[in-house]
Amino acid sequence: MTMNRDPIPAVTPVALPGKPAVLTRMGWTAFIVALIVVCAVAPVLNLLVPADSVFHMSDYAVALVGKIMCYAICALAMDLIWGYTGILSLGHGLFFALGGYVMGMYLMRQIGRDGNYKSDLPDFMVFLDWKVLPWHWTFSDSFIATLFLIVAVPGIVAFVFGYFAFRSRIKGVYFSIITQAMTFAAMLLFFRNETGFGGNNGFTDFKRILNIPIATQSMRMTLFVMTGVTLLAFFLFGRWLVTSKFGRVLQAIRDAESRVMFSGYNPIGYKLTIWTLSAIMCGVAGALYVPQVGIINPSEMSPANSIEIAIWAAVGGRATLIGPIVGAFLVNGAKSWLTVAAPEIWLYFLGALFIAVTLFLPNGIVGLVKRFKRGPQ
Repeated sequence: MTMNRDPIPAVTPVALPGKPAVLTRMGWTAFIVALIVVCAVAPVLNLLVPADSVFHMSDYAVALVGKIMCYAICALAMDLIWGYTGILSLGHGLFFALGGYVMGMYLMRQIGRDGNYKSDLPDFMVFLDWKVLPWHWTFSDSFIATLFLIVAVPGIVAFVFGYFAFRSRIKGVYFSIITQAMTFAAMLLFFRNETGFGGNNGFTDFKRILNIPIATQSMRMTLFVMTGVTLLAFFLFGRWLVTSKFGRVLQAIRDAESRVMFSGYNPIGYKLTIWTLSAIMCGVAGALYVPQVGIINPSEMSPANSIEIAIWAAVGGRATLIGPIVGAFLVNGAKSWLTVAAPEIWLYFLGALFIAVTLFLPNGIVGLVKRFKRGPQ
C-alpha cells in the first residue's frame, strides 16, 4: 500500500543583519576634519598667527578647550556605562581624580630641588616634617611607570568595586547611591594629611614634564593636541565597541537584563568589563587634565563633580556617543561664561538645565536634532 506524503517545504534561509559600519562616510569625514582641526589648525592659530590677529587662538582658549576635552572624555565614558548599559554611576569623579593624582605625583617629583624648601621631597612633605617618601610614591619618578599606573589604579579600583557590586546584584538607584558614597569616602580620605596626597591643597606648582618646562606655549599646545587625539581615539573606540556583538549585548542588558540571562548570557562579565573600561577612560582624562590646569586636589572627587558628568551625558543625549561630547562642551562653555558674568546664578542654571532636559528633552540635544531631521511623524 502506497501512502501519499506531503512534500517537505523548502526552508528559505534567513539573512542575518551584517555588522554596521563603525562610522558612515559623513561620519568619517567629520572625524578627519576634527582631527585636522586639533592637530593642525589649532596649533597654527595659536603658535604662528600673531596675537593681534582676529584669527589668533589665545593661550586662555587653548587651556579652556583642552580642559573641556578632558571633561568630554569623562562624558563619553559615562555614556558607555549609562547610555548603553543602563548603569548610572555617580562616582566617576573618583576615577578622574585617581588618574589626576597619579600624574600629579609624577609632576611633583619632576619639581626636584626647585621647590621652596630646595628638597628632594615635595614641599608639603617638608612642611609636615616627613623624612622619606611614602611607599605609594615609589615609582612616581618614572614616566613609564606613571603611564601604567594611570590605567592600572582606576582600573583596579573599579574592577574590585564592580566585582562585588555586580555579583551582589546591586542595581538601579542603589548602585548610584553606593558609587556616590564611594567617591565621597575617598574624598574624605584624600583630605587627610597623613595619607601623603597633599591634604586639602593637593598638588600644584608643577615645573616640568619629561624634564621639559610645562608652562611654555609649545608644551601647552602639545598637551592640547594629545588631549584632542585621545578624545577622538576614545570616540572611535566607543563606536567600534557599541557596534560589535559586545555592544549589542550591553544594550540588551540595558533594555531587559533578565531576558539576557534567559538567553544564556551572564551579564556580570559584560557589566564589569564596560564599568572598568569607563573608569580607565576617566583616569586617562584626569591625567591629561592635571598638567593643563596645574592643580589636583580632593575637591575633584566631590559628589557634585560626578553628578555633573551625568548631566553632560544627559544634556547632549545618551546612547549617541557624540551627544555627551556636545553636552560637555555646551555645559562647560556656559559655566565658563556664567561664572564670570553672573557667578551667583551658575548652580541655579545647572539645576534648571538638568530638570528641563529630563522633562522636555529626554533624548538630549542630539535626539532633538535627529527628530527635526526626520520631520513630522
